[in-house]
Amino acid sequence: MSLTPSYKKISEDEFNRRIEIAESIIRNCTSCPRNCLVDRTNGELGTCQSGDNPIVSSYTLHFGEEPVLSGTNGAGNIFFGNCNLRCVYCQNFVISQNPKVEKRNEVTVERLAEIMIELQNMGSHNIGLVSPTHFAVPILKSIKIASDNGLNLPIIYNTNGYDSVDVLKLYKDVVDIYLPDFKYGNNDYGRIYSKVNDYFDKTRLAVKEMYNQVGSDLIYENGVVVRGLIIRHLILPNDLSETEKVFKFISEELDKKVHISLMTQYFPTNRSNKHILINRNIRYNEFTRAVELLEKYGLENGWIQEMESNEFYRPAFEVSREDPFNNKELNLI
Repeated sequence: MSLTPSYKKISEDEFNRRIEIAESIIRNCTSCPRNCLVDRTNGELGTCQSGDNPIVSSYTLHFGEEPVLSGTNGAGNIFFGNCNLRCVYCQNFVISQNPKVEKRNEVTVERLAEIMIELQNMGSHNIGLVSPTHFAVPILKSIKIASDNGLNLPIIYNTNGYDSVDVLKLYKDVVDIYLPDFKYGNNDYGRIYSKVNDYFDKTRLAVKEMYNQVGSDLIYENGVVVRGLIIRHLILPNDLSETEKVFKFISEELDKKVHISLMTQYFPTNRSNKHILINRNIRYNEFTRAVELLEKYGLENGWIQEMESNEFYRPAFEVSREDPFNNKELNLI
């Protein structure tokens, strides 16, 4: 018997109540901790340069997530355009930092709901919302519409970690799988490399809320995770990710059973060449140091990418929006 996604259990009245709260948030926008306070329903734009309709830059079956999310059929990933961060090394910069171009990919909430159903019909194990933070309000509406029209897959909230706790509370028992990045162990590097002043402070609060909602245990069905929390941590050159402080926080303020996805796929792209400390691939000793820190803080659950991963997970949105990961040539679809 398959696990029923949490959003199927929320009453009509409760879902509508949350959507009403969400709509008030976007009219004086506090969708993320930047708190731009613009009315996105009236054409005003904040840092993310986004209106009140979602921008879907690409959607596809994706086989490059953690194996427990991709499974055999792939994750049904929806890549949203624009972003509330400005990471100088963003691998998805083609879609995350080109708002004038991505504006043409704006869709209605009804169309986004249709896309979720399309991915379900393609056989995906789940619906992966990639960079959803700045579109959290319209996405909530779309999930309700999709659920009413037969969506029955777990929702993955695949976020950069810089999320509003108040918005995340609206997603309690809507999202079954949280997949946040935890990029930096201090605010200084977040300011330099992602152009936000309080990344560490706000991400700690956001990840705590995610943990409070789903805990540290992963629930599986046929080898694929259907509920839980997986925290991603990307190793950056010269320890600009402050890995020890991230792991110390997880170990001491969440719990040691939390699953960590330690990622080695960093490669210098976007505007990395303007920042000498980050303008190279990571080194083997940086990789082994991060692994040692997992052991030091007793974080035994999760996955570790191979050192060569930076060669394999490079999206090509500039080549194809329909197949940015070259699934057809790799005979994955």
